[in-house]
Amino acid sequence: MAIDCRPLLAAVALLACASAAFAAPPVVAPEVEREVVAPDGVTFAPTPTDEEGAVDRLAAYTMALAKRDYASAYAMLRLSFQASNPRLEWEMNQRKRAGLWVDGTIRILRLSWYLDPAGQPTGLYAAFDFRGDRADKTMDCGYVVVHRATPVAGWTVVRTDTSEVPANLIEDGVPKADVLRELPCYLGKGIATNF
Repeated sequence: MAIDCRPLLAAVALLACASAAFAAPPVVAPEVEREVVAPDGVTFAPTPTDEEGAVDRLAAYTMALAKRDYASAYAMLRLSFQASNPRLEWEMNQRKRAGLWVDGTIRILRLSWYLDPAGQPTGLYAAFDFRGDRADKTMDCGYVVVHRATPVAGWTVVRTDTSEVPANLIEDGVPKADVLRELPCYLGKGIATNF
């Protein structure tokens, strides 16, 4: 007796499509602008392991937000960030921006490394400026900064800021000139391209 596998295959296809509705994890392409800032007299270059760890934290954080898993996303924030952003208030602010992180594709436009920046806890920081283009022709742009206190410590999210740009303020995939000044992100090379 043959078993009809069509219902099972249809269910698998439906689940695959449902998971594709969430934003794809960000990737640092070779053409992404990069910069390194270190204290005077210190030579520093991030290692592939540094970049992999920072990108993994960024991806985990943005995917948690895309899935509306606020508990997981909040747990990735540095304790001092949590102290200044109580959980309920932070989550309420995330929920107010229902479209953020959901159906767009996040493109990293610049990756900036900071070693032991003045006035901050010591360690290595990676700042990701990104652009998120949505299917409805709106756009997110902003940055996420992650920090690792020591080479064996885990990465935490220490700062983030994102703006939503509605479709009526975008022309040919680019925010209008009067909007650019107000955006928290660096668009760099990404400003001229609409993927």
